[in-house]
Amino acid sequence: MFRAVFHQSVATLLAALVAGIFAGWQAAVSAGFGGAAIVIPNLMFALSLWAAAKAGKASVARFFAGELIKVAATLALLAIVAGAFRELNWLALLAGMFLALKANLFVILIKA
Repeated sequence: MFRAVFHQSVATLLAALVAGIFAGWQAAVSAGFGGAAIVIPNLMFALSLWAAAKAGKASVARFFAGELIKVAATLALLAIVAGAFRELNWLALLAGMFLALKANLFVILIKA
């Protein structure tokens, strides 16, 4: 669980670095926000699953409720970023999101 969140965090940082090099600081911040909109809810979801498993209260219903909350939190964070950051670079934001979402696939492909 937490390894996946770590890979997503690293991918977000790399996306922000590359966006910053090629398109400036607004793109770096946008890519960082895009990745963070994925990483933060995933971290909260992983923590809730870990805590439920530790307490012996893990269930399918808790998993699906956590997943629903995670998706809602992701959408809420994206709406906040879109409303608050006027210099938003949408391409960089989407690149940060994409790389964060696909980070674990990239890790599997590199190891194979």
